[in-house]
Amino acid sequence: MPHQRTDRRLQALIFDVDGTLADTEAVHLQAFNEAFAQEGMPWHWTEAEYTRLLEVSGGKERMLHYWRQVDPGVKELEPGARAQVVARLHEIKTAAYEARVAAGAVHLRPGVLALMEAAQREGLLMAIATTTSPVNIGALLRPVLGPDWRLHFAAIGDASTAPMKKPHPQVYQQVLREIDKPAGACIALEDSHNGLRAALAAGVAAVITPTHFTAHQDFSGALAVRQDLQGITLSTLQTWLAGQGAEAVQS
Repeated sequence: MPHQRTDRRLQALIFDVDGTLADTEAVHLQAFNEAFAQEGMPWHWTEAEYTRLLEVSGGKERMLHYWRQVDPGVKELEPGARAQVVARLHEIKTAAYEARVAAGAVHLRPGVLALMEAAQREGLLMAIATTTSPVNIGALLRPVLGPDWRLHFAAIGDASTAPMKKPHPQVYQQVLREIDKPAGACIALEDSHNGLRAALAAGVAAVITPTHFTAHQDFSGALAVRQDLQGITLSTLQTWLAGQGAEAVQS
């Protein structure tokens, strides 16, 4: 169980990945549709449809949810057959996403790299708490932070280590155990309602930087809601964490 919020000195930043570090969802959407076409599935997600589906965390979970919606009466010929199809689709989708990232289709959001560099200079721990797959994290961060990008993070929680997806707090609970810091000494950087709920359930305050895919969501309880991380310093975060910015900052 996370420590109670007694220590208000900022000691760690915990980053979500998709939507937070980079506005990746449009590229994920393209990759999903490429996988569907390649495997002959009669699916093509529109942006509006995908925006609704983002309420479901996890790519495999999202596909299973959609399949049950569009074909609720389908019967499996063998137990687990549907999950096998989804796993194959997810493999193809992940490869398509990686190829797009490698081609330069995705960039870090404003202020992200500056905040990471400041955290390193000041000796703050950094961690990752995401529902995405390890390969997606590497594809995004390797070009920016180099081949040793993992060394920048004291802990990495992802779909392979925390199977219970956000809004369940499992990934945050895992990361807090690994970094051995009180929940109240950490700030989560998130972009979605599910991410916010997961952080809060683990006792971690969250700063939200929505994308156009998540801007309509409810961010009640966030420490602050900003357009992006541009201009947000460690001093800013410390002030918010200490409670001097008592109301969520909107921008």
